[in-house]
Formats: sequence, structure tokens, C-alpha cells
Amino acid sequence: MTQSTLEYGKISLRPLETEDLELLYQWENDSSVWQVSNTLTPFSRFILRQYIEESHRDIYEAKQLRLIIQNKEREPVGAIDLFDFEPYHQRAGIGILIYATEDRQKGYASDALQLMCCYAKEILGIHQLYANIGANNPTSVGLFEKCGFQLSGTKKDWLKLPDGWIDEYFFQRIL
Repeated sequence: MTQSTLEYGKISLRPLETEDLELLYQWENDSSVWQVSNTLTPFSRFILRQYIEESHRDIYEAKQLRLIIQNKEREPVGAIDLFDFEPYHQRAGIGILIYATEDRQKGYASDALQLMCCYAKEILGIHQLYANIGANNPTSVGLFEKCGFQLSGTKKDWLKLPDGWIDEYFFQRIL
């Protein structure tokens, strides 16, 4: 990572743009990914437009940062978020989505996660990142472990699914 660009391996990260409205509308309203994002209701274009318009705010003010993950052809393949940013404790949550099935297992997520860890440490001065991952998501568990996150706890019966309860894992990485 250089300070002028957010590029690493097969991906680059960029801020949200006005043109991303329909993309976010599709991603945020796909109920098949709601479980991993802890979402229960759809988002309107109006709300997403407001979100994009406010996305220029500094992470210290907004307490969150969403960046679009692009492949080498500069096509959006997903998003990566820092959330619940705590400047005093120098920590934030991190979440990632590679939306299309055909874009998964290509290294985009691991490159984006490694790049965001580097950016969080070197540019934002964050000391640690954490992720909450459902026990029914072994792909994400493997991704975060591969990128240096360690399991530090299990929240029993934490997530309610249509067919019952599952545990949620708490992963941390000290940067």
C-alpha cells in the first residue's frame, strides 16, 4: 500500500460515489446476505442516497467508513466497512462482502482485508480490529484466520435464524 493509493494484489479500494446508488440498492436489499450484515429490513433509494451523500465525512466524525472493492478492471465486486470506530481505544469493527458468487474465492476478500488492516494501522492509527462471524459461516472464519485474526470468544446462541439459534464468533487482530 502506498499512501496515495489503496491498491493491493488483485484489488483497489475507493470511496462511495453517487453512481453506486443502484449497486448499493441491489446489495443491501438482497435478503440472502442479510444474515451476515445483521439486517432485517430493506433500504430505500432515498436512505441509500443520503448515506452516499454523507459518506465523505471523516471516520472520526461518522465513526464508520465504507469502501468499494474493485477488481483489476475497476469493476465493483464488493464492499469493506469499518464501523463502531472508537478513537480513544483505537479499535473498530470490520465487515466485508464479495457480492456475486462468481467473484468469490478469487482472493479479492483476502486482499481487501489485508489492505484495510494496513490502512487502519498506518493511516488511521487503529490498534485493533474485530469481526463478528456466525458459526455457520466457515468461509468467513477461514478468511479472517488467514488474515491474522484470532478467535477470542464465542457468544452462545447469539444469532436467531429461521430454523433456530447459532453461536457467533468474536475475532480480533492486534495491528
